[in-house]
Amino acid sequence: MGAPVVHFEVLGQDGGKLQTFYSELFDWKINADNPMKYGLVEAQGGKGIGGGVGAGGDAPNHVTFYVEVDDLQAYLDRLERMGGKTVVPVTEIPNMVTFALFADPEGNTVGLVKSE
Repeated sequence: MGAPVVHFEVLGQDGGKLQTFYSELFDWKINADNPMKYGLVEAQGGKGIGGGVGAGGDAPNHVTFYVEVDDLQAYLDRLERMGGKTVVPVTEIPNMVTFALFADPEGNTVGLVKSE
């Protein structure tokens, strides 16, 4: 079985504004009650996937999807052999997530998250 897409992310300069926009547009309940003010979006009615909406800091505005894999570094090594590039190396946010970002051969950024 292939690796599943498990999370999406919409980031921009004004996280609160984006959270309000997407919450009102799609009737999403967005919970940003955390130190990073990262708005978590749950899957809707058992359909789709959850995600996040927030501020991207110094990063440019972007939309990213995340694929769950068992070994982040092994996938980074593999994709680099295939012409991709690591954008963010394996990074752990304690008690939240371990992730990495890469650019595909056309420059699209895709995320990887470690399976639990």
